[in-house]
Amino acid sequence: MRANGSEQIAGRMQRNLLGLNMRPCSTVMHLLLRCMRGCGRHSRSRMPRRLRQPMSYIKLIFKSLYFNSLTNSEVVLDCILEPVFWMVEVITRWFGMVFVFLVVALTSSVVFIAYVCLLPLVLQTYSLGWMMWHICYGNWILVMIVFHYYKATNTPPGYPPKMKNEVPFVSFCKKCVIPKPARSHHCGICKTCILKMDHHCPWLNNCVGHYNHRYFFSFCLFLTLGCMYCSISGRNLFIDAYNAIDEISQPPYTYKDRMFHKSVIYMWVLTSTVSVALGALTLWHAVLITRGETSIERHINNKEAKRLAKRGKVYRNPFSYGKLNNWKVFFGVEKRSHWLTRVLLPSGHTPYGDGLTWDIYPLKKDMLPV
Repeated sequence: MRANGSEQIAGRMQRNLLGLNMRPCSTVMHLLLRCMRGCGRHSRSRMPRRLRQPMSYIKLIFKSLYFNSLTNSEVVLDCILEPVFWMVEVITRWFGMVFVFLVVALTSSVVFIAYVCLLPLVLQTYSLGWMMWHICYGNWILVMIVFHYYKATNTPPGYPPKMKNEVPFVSFCKKCVIPKPARSHHCGICKTCILKMDHHCPWLNNCVGHYNHRYFFSFCLFLTLGCMYCSISGRNLFIDAYNAIDEISQPPYTYKDRMFHKSVIYMWVLTSTVSVALGALTLWHAVLITRGETSIERHINNKEAKRLAKRGKVYRNPFSYGKLNNWKVFFGVEKRSHWLTRVLLPSGHTPYGDGLTWDIYPLKKDMLPV
């Protein structure tokens, strides 16, 4: 009995000692949590009332980035680059007329050099056949460039109706608060929705849309051809002018001769650079026209094609009528003579349709024999 009593007393003493060891640990943890809560409360109470609402709003925005199930890397990247996009829109809106002035000034300078410096050489050195070729081709290119640039800058791209109507729409613009028909998109620079929007061109100070898309592409095409013409035909003159300026022992050139050499070098460098850069842009838009899509639709169609490819399906562009028919629809070609009167000569005809609906049934089949 004594042995059992001593064992019970020893067990009680051991449990009391363990309880004394555990209580300080739990007490310390409890005090630490209370301190953290108190610090948080004190920090909230110290924060001015004006900052509490903005801080809570910032926390909500930050949490929305990773609590949204639809968030991906592209959405996060768009949010990060939003200030950059805003700055580009502001600069483009403010300097739109400056870009137009640069286009007019640079083109006029090349035309001035061609007529004042190069045309007299053509009349003196070339045969009658080559002389007629340069005069006819050069003036034809110039007329096409001026006509299409004027039409591209002054023709409205087309806007969706803002009043209630029966036109079918595919989405709703949250900024314009109007229904958006198919192929329409909102332009942040123009502050409105554009029919069949391709992009906002700062060099036109205008959006490229349904009614001026043909003028924009034709301007790029003929300006590229004109720059290539000046670059190729003026290559020998450029080499001679460059060698004349680069020589150490220069002959006694007059002021007129030095200005002639510098003008030829300026024209050749400018036209060669523009022909390469603008030629690449024109080629890209030619590919898009062949596929029956705009620059914006190119990105949308790629995403849709990838999404359907994961399901084992193939995406087909609903606005493509075939490679040749896409060009016919774009240029408004209905018969053979239109390739001359509507493509190779200045023409102010309107495009097919109104830009609101795209059911061009007669164009499903070839209108021209291939």
